[in-house]
Amino acid sequence: MSYSYRSSRVSTAPRRQSRGGSRPNRSSAQGRGRKGDYIDPSRFIKVATATQTEQYVAQHSFADFNLSPILKANLAAKGYTTPSPIQDQAIPAALEGRDVIGIASTGTGKTAAFALPLLNQLASEPNSRALIIAPTRELAQQIEVECRTLGRGTGLTGALLIGGSSMGIQLRDLRGNPRIVIGTPGRIKDHLLRGTLKLDRFNIAVLDEVDRMLDMGFVNDVTTILKATNSVRQSFFFSATMDAKVRILIDTFTNDPFTVSLKASSASESVHQNIVAYNTKTDKLDKLHNLLIQGNVTKAIIFDETQRDVERLHKELELRGFSTDSMHGGKTQGQRQRALAKFKQNEINVLVATDVAARGIDVTDISHVVNFSVPKTYDDYIHRIGRAGRAGKIGHALTFVQQ
Repeated sequence: MSYSYRSSRVSTAPRRQSRGGSRPNRSSAQGRGRKGDYIDPSRFIKVATATQTEQYVAQHSFADFNLSPILKANLAAKGYTTPSPIQDQAIPAALEGRDVIGIASTGTGKTAAFALPLLNQLASEPNSRALIIAPTRELAQQIEVECRTLGRGTGLTGALLIGGSSMGIQLRDLRGNPRIVIGTPGRIKDHLLRGTLKLDRFNIAVLDEVDRMLDMGFVNDVTTILKATNSVRQSFFFSATMDAKVRILIDTFTNDPFTVSLKASSASESVHQNIVAYNTKTDKLDKLHNLLIQGNVTKAIIFDETQRDVERLHKELELRGFSTDSMHGGKTQGQRQRALAKFKQNEINVLVATDVAARGIDVTDISHVVNFSVPKTYDDYIHRIGRAGRAGKIGHALTFVQQ
């Protein structure tokens, strides 16, 4: 990285089993292992409404914050002048050293809300170290990119610890005593068990998308990781929702936190939702084909249940002439990155995926979300359809339901 933040290069080679033994892939196991809730199909039908949102008036500009000149210069270079609501409210408290809880939807600027105070402290206090935990590889990489951009010129070093990337490079980066470690719970815990990562000197901890992390079954890993960090610690917890599991974790690992709670915009407000009724497998494929050739389908993400289902559907759509790729936990990180890059750059306009792609993917121009398989839970449904209807646009979500 240009500001000396070294990241692990992505390997396209098959993953080797770590010394700690094999780890189940939670993203793919999630589809098979969890029992689904019954969801009344009527909940998949809703007309998008154009809602007028109250204009937020920021109380600060980025220039007002007590940030280092380097960080302010980097913000100016990105054209950032006015903070988003969560940045405006969270950054002052974070700069005072308080624990921060942020309840806000994806796309509200959460990353900068914790990255700027974190980078500022690391740049001014040489003994400080920060750990950032994200539920998916893709989100961890996006956080890394944002930290790299905002922290350019600070001289901070770091390591990215995610599955599907070179363990050798991760070990090299960890030997360099990184000031920032960003990763997913499984891989961070792997390094803890190996003894290649010691967290007792890490006095800043960030958990992003806490609710998703706990939904994916990472509660024990996250608890183990946080217990290994310094007991005198500034903590940041960001989540779209606040249920009992999230509340217990926050209460355990925060001290008198400052809470920012923004009204979460419901996915239903900006997404037309409907069902597609089908009888047989052939009928289902034909109806999907007819849907995808409609003129208003400019970019679609199709969710299916398992890795095998995704690959089978991807190949079938390729045979039918669609420009498509697939994305799931069974692919190497390099393959997933390339598929996502092609989707973002419009080299393909159909991405078939498991729920591993339901969060942590920042693509603003998805016109359609297609649930080729019914989601396990209604929360999963909301996460899926939230990929459409972004950046002020109206999106479409279609769920296939057998008659």
